[in-house]
Amino acid sequence: MFDVSTFVSDCRDAVSADPTHRTVLEVMEAAFHDPDAVLAAVGEPAGAGIDVLHRSDTLTVLNVIWGAHSTLMPHNHEMWAIIGIYTGREDNIFWRRLKDDSSRVEAAGARTLLKGDVAPLGKDIIHSVTNPLGRPTGAIHVYGGDFFAQPRSEWDEENLTERPYDIEKVKAFFNN
Repeated sequence: MFDVSTFVSDCRDAVSADPTHRTVLEVMEAAFHDPDAVLAAVGEPAGAGIDVLHRSDTLTVLNVIWGAHSTLMPHNHEMWAIIGIYTGREDNIFWRRLKDDSSRVEAAGARTLLKGDVAPLGKDIIHSVTNPLGRPTGAIHVYGGDFFAQPRSEWDEENLTERPYDIEKVKAFFNN
């Protein structure tokens, strides 16, 4: 049985023992062996949103609900992240900076995450996320730092040029 408070406590303990993603990844993988239990604990997603389960300088735990047919522009985190899907599907496109213009990016790979999948993302990863389904997708995101305070970048959807990450724009995206 998944319990949000216990999960957050286990993640905090893991980061205290090892500030890299490795120990938190073990906690995530154990929790997502039963994604239905995670869904039962957090509830069926009804619409887009971000629920902060824990926030500190060293760890942020979010319940992220991707709205139906939604896409978030390329962005980075400047900290490690681990994503676990408890319902739905998340398609990630991974991007790399162009050699001749490091302010622009090009697609470099992709990965689909399905219910029960857990994926670590390194500190330097640039990715965009799409929920291709006609219903919400639910995921637990764990970050190795303060997700809301970390300076980072996003890339314009049309011309793929870098600009400062706009957290207020992202919050609005999830409030639709």
